Amino acid sequence: MPQPDPAAFIKANLQISPVPSIPEILLHQAGPASGLWRLAGRRQADPAPYWAYPWAGGAVLARHLLDRPETAAGRRVLDLGAGSGLVAIAAAKAGAMAVAAIDIDANAIAAIGLNAAINSVNIAAVAADITEASPPETDLLVVGDLFYDPALAVRVMGFLRRCQAASIEVLIGDPERAYLPQGELRRIATHAVADFGAGGGAAQAGVFTLS
Repeated sequence: MPQPDPAAFIKANLQISPVPSIPEILLHQAGPASGLWRLAGRRQADPAPYWAYPWAGGAVLARHLLDRPETAAGRRVLDLGAGSGLVAIAAAKAGAMAVAAIDIDANAIAAIGLNAAINSVNIAAVAADITEASPPETDLLVVGDLFYDPALAVRVMGFLRRCQAASIEVLIGDPERAYLPQGELRRIATHAVADFGAGGGAAQAGVFTLS
């Protein structure tokens, strides 16, 4: 079966609905009848379609930015592992001067473009892995749900430390998954948010900075 066009597939098959816990933001979200495998692929090398569902780490960051808009207002914000673009959209709604969204999955980049449009915000979305690169030109780096794999967690923390050394503020959103290095972090907020990883139920997720 040929690979469908990502944007056309998402528009046709993923319903637009408010994000649980964050009704201010609408996203294309997958449901039981979305047929998502036709877009995401079934090969082991295909990226998992994490972007199609709301996860607690992104949700808690989005809630935090909307509740405390001064965190992002007037600043350059970069959303690492952006998925659906939820956190990037929240940053834009909070008044960020410029917002970039980075993800390794080209399907996520298509979703971010569509989701930004339905929320009437501008986001520069790029398919890339920047975790081995030099710190980006940004003021605030937001990272949700990237501590689910041990090797990825180590690589991401190394990148975040380099960003911190370059005077970039770092905010992490996570429901305390197994590989979150809590000993290296300081919790600044906690919110109860819906988490697809918990079957859609509520999770107490935290917003953290680097200690």
